[in-house]
Amino acid sequence: MISFLSRLFIKDRTNYNDSTVRKKYGTLTGITGIFLNICLFAGKFIAGIVTGAISITADAFNNLSDAGSSFVTLMGFRLAYKEPDSGHPYGHGRMEYISGFIVSIMIILMGFELGKSSFERIINPKDIETGTLSIVVLTVSIVVKVYMNFYNRHYGKLLNSASMKATATDSLSDSVATSVVLISVIIARITGVSVDGYVGMAVSLFILFAGIKSVKDTIDPLLGQPPEQDFVNKIYKIANSYDQIVGIHDLVVHDYGPARRMISFHGEVPENGNINELHEVIDRCERQIRKELGCETIIHMDPIAVNDEKVNKLKSILVKKIKDYNPDITIHDFRVVDGPNRQNVIFDAVVPIECKDKSADVEKKLGELVRELPGNCYGVIDIDSQFINSNEPPQPKISHGKYIL
Repeated sequence: MISFLSRLFIKDRTNYNDSTVRKKYGTLTGITGIFLNICLFAGKFIAGIVTGAISITADAFNNLSDAGSSFVTLMGFRLAYKEPDSGHPYGHGRMEYISGFIVSIMIILMGFELGKSSFERIINPKDIETGTLSIVVLTVSIVVKVYMNFYNRHYGKLLNSASMKATATDSLSDSVATSVVLISVIIARITGVSVDGYVGMAVSLFILFAGIKSVKDTIDPLLGQPPEQDFVNKIYKIANSYDQIVGIHDLVVHDYGPARRMISFHGEVPENGNINELHEVIDRCERQIRKELGCETIIHMDPIAVNDEKVNKLKSILVKKIKDYNPDITIHDFRVVDGPNRQNVIFDAVVPIECKDKSADVEKKLGELVRELPGNCYGVIDIDSQFINSNEPPQPKISHGKYIL
């Protein structure tokens, strides 16, 4: 249904990085979610009143809260694409994350309320009516919720939407919860034994668990998490497609919400190249990243020696020594400056966040490795912070005066 409606109402519907397209998908899925959840609430509420089953009635109000969640998702998308203003120069994109967080909190509250009602039913058990109406309503509800999970998960992944992913989690938990309620109704119908309260308690615990997980998934982007590896790989692929850019490092991604990301990195270029030509290449790379990935890009141009046999040899030896010490440490901005009594080997080292050694200890060890190089070498080392995962794409290396992957 969402795919059909998107063909009717969303122009350029496959351009998922476009802010207008994202906003329309958010509106479409939000309105669809509100409509479906209100229909489910009405059907379950009637069935709950007729049968007297607390689990069905609680499940009905769970769907009513889901309609509220869909409304929050809808408003989150619309607020996220307000134009930047003086108070928010980077836009309002993080409202999408905040709306996902609110949905997650609503999931937890509903789980708590359902647990409370179920505990009361365990203390004061009541017989329930197990007619065909309740079975039909619950079965239809499961099918609808599975479908809602499917389309929210599908478009949440395509749009990288935290709020859609949270709604997908909510729909999945609802389908499982309703399945358990259906099983309890069938058990009561076959055996005459009412497990209504116990089933409701089990459902509440499942909903609470799903809500807590969803909170983590939506709050991580707000706190600042590393970018997705696929996104990093695309940046490397674009940058490395230019012959004049022989390597990149110090990649930083600033996330102000989906489709509102800014990135910066250092692009290594030959120090003997034409400055105007290299600058034009850097500009083209920035424009290509902006066009293909939908994010603003700033590239700092780093001139390096690529045909200096002496520098290449020293770097090759040092890289091997560092790899033997810790294969996850990478180096960049490698230079050799001759002094009156020694050679200053200058470079930056990127140390993984997971590294157990302190930065000072790593710097000391790298200094010792530099002193093992031929030619009375002394290390001038800067330890860089790591802003992306340690399993980043391999850094270029020198071979015969040329950087290759």
